[in-house]
Amino acid sequence: MNLLSAASLFGSGLDPALAYIGPGAGFGLFSSFLVVIAAFGLALASFLVWPVRLVIALIRGLKRSGKARVRRLIIVGLDGMSHGLTARMLEDGRLPNLARLRDKGHFGPLETTNPPISPVAWSTFQTGTDPGGHAIFDFLSRDPASYMPQLSSARIGKPKRFLKIGRWTIPLERSPARLLRRSKPFWSILGEHGVFSSILRVPITFPPERFNGHLLSAMCAPDLMGTQGTFIYYTTCDDAGELPGGKVVKVEKNDGVIRGSVPGPANPLSADGAELSAMLTFRPDGNGGGELDIAGAVAQLKAGEFSDWTRVIFHAAPGVSISGICRFLLKSAGPDFSLYSTALHIDPAKPALPISHPAYYSIYLAKLLGPFATLGLAEDTWALNDGILDERQFLDLCRLIHTEREKMFFNALDRQRAGVIACVFDITDRAQHMFPPGEGPVEEAYAAADALIGKTMEMMRKGDELIVLSDHGFTEFRRCVSLNSWLMSEGYLCLKGGAQRCGSYFADADWTRSSAYALGMNGVFLNVRGRESQGIVEPEKAAALAEEIAVKLRALSDPSTGERAVANVHKADDIFHGPYAGEGPDLVVGFNAGYRVEWESVTGKFDGRVFSDNELAWRGDHCVEPSLVPGVFFSSMKPSGGRQRMIDMAPSILELFGVPIPGYMKGRPLFSPADFEGAT
Repeated sequence: MNLLSAASLFGSGLDPALAYIGPGAGFGLFSSFLVVIAAFGLALASFLVWPVRLVIALIRGLKRSGKARVRRLIIVGLDGMSHGLTARMLEDGRLPNLARLRDKGHFGPLETTNPPISPVAWSTFQTGTDPGGHAIFDFLSRDPASYMPQLSSARIGKPKRFLKIGRWTIPLERSPARLLRRSKPFWSILGEHGVFSSILRVPITFPPERFNGHLLSAMCAPDLMGTQGTFIYYTTCDDAGELPGGKVVKVEKNDGVIRGSVPGPANPLSADGAELSAMLTFRPDGNGGGELDIAGAVAQLKAGEFSDWTRVIFHAAPGVSISGICRFLLKSAGPDFSLYSTALHIDPAKPALPISHPAYYSIYLAKLLGPFATLGLAEDTWALNDGILDERQFLDLCRLIHTEREKMFFNALDRQRAGVIACVFDITDRAQHMFPPGEGPVEEAYAAADALIGKTMEMMRKGDELIVLSDHGFTEFRRCVSLNSWLMSEGYLCLKGGAQRCGSYFADADWTRSSAYALGMNGVFLNVRGRESQGIVEPEKAAALAEEIAVKLRALSDPSTGERAVANVHKADDIFHGPYAGEGPDLVVGFNAGYRVEWESVTGKFDGRVFSDNELAWRGDHCVEPSLVPGVFFSSMKPSGGRQRMIDMAPSILELFGVPIPGYMKGRPLFSPADFEGAT
């Protein structure tokens, strides 16, 4: 998973910050009271039509009951779990529960997608297609008219109908929200055949689509500010500087009491869009801790420890408020005060944007289990990159989020008797991004995943089957490669006035002389006439130009190490198939182990240096040649012969429930009837 944020581009007011790279595309909020009212309305409607739905489900179930080979399929996603490390830990006896699953059924590598990026891989998991079929090629896509990067997965616009009352502008409809992932996910197809699914935190599900089941959105769900995760650092110091992944808020100290304000979202009911805020007060207790009061919500803080989730209410208009939640970590009560806050998550009990299906599902979970993280990328890697959290504190945050996820997953396992239960856990991915493979935190994350599988197996019933998989593996990230600097050095990307460096979002690019540019984690686009607004490459010459660039990139070596930086370069026609294949990059660069695209080059900023050291705490990555980072595939069922691929998951799931596989799916079922050996 690698998301480059362009916060200022999308209206958050921040400089470019690279957080999952970090804060990202902005979204417009609409009044949370509309969502809550709609949620309760849907809950009532669901209750009233429940008898009819039950009859329809029974009829559909009877039609397929003779074909289904499972009663309940449990799918656990362990994001980023690497096949090589898993195999070594299995051999050493350090993953006993996964070893039991292997011995009952199967363990092997899972072929990831090209490129091996989480939004691409999990979209393929859902749909059984490559990016040409689901239209997700990266975290970012580009606008051919402006060359500007934009979030690839979702768009949220502004309401068009308003009622103006004095200085208030009341929206009469929801902000139009659209998921840009194309094709149908397997759970929608199952639902059409009477199979109920619970889909928990599977990436690229924001905003949620309607189907026969429950869903809680994940990756690319924004925070309350509309970014992909902007933490807040409160301090009395005047020299705090800037933080690429966060926002510094100056607070005042008077008579030993700290006072300031919590910045909130723009007021959706105000004509001027003024930023909302809530009052913050901190009173030290003399023992290194103290009491934090956020507009009446009180939290007791201890130095170096995370608080519980604290609700922050922003009052938009009389009787109308927007609710967010965050955790705090007191770094110092004095003499210089410093306080870390997570991003303001959308409050699952009072969601300001649709984060679940049905809309009341997040409310139900919050009432049952307590508040929980809703941000797509909730583990704050940028607070560690920026030195605001230390390694222990970062891991504490990861564990808190992992525990929350377990509770909702086990709740679904306990309550749902049939159908699909799928949940993705992120701790394995986040640990490997921030710590070397040989260090304890990575192996501890794998051990936590193993314990999760052990408890899952204990909760399995007769007729259950279990699949455990990851979207990709990992490798080290030592050296950065600026593809745009290289394209400039080779004469493919030209700057205005002979400049040697380019500002953010290709600010200094001369498109009238540029034939190629790089955007996202692995993509190179040609500046094609008739496709890009200022294209100069004739369509009939594009293939030859793509081949020329590919040959040169494959030969690119690092002068500091002598190593080849690029393992392979793939042409779009060879790897993308389907109606949306033309929307992706013309070339996909498969980096060698140790190399990855340079941070700022992802959105079109570069300084002319092709190679540089990766100096951030972000030490591991997977945006490389796919064969270098296979994921894992465990199953309680023994698959038929051949390799297992992420693209095979959706058709395999449909086949297990006796549901016809759509012709557009490119994968194949892994479990043939002749080889089926249920392990219940």
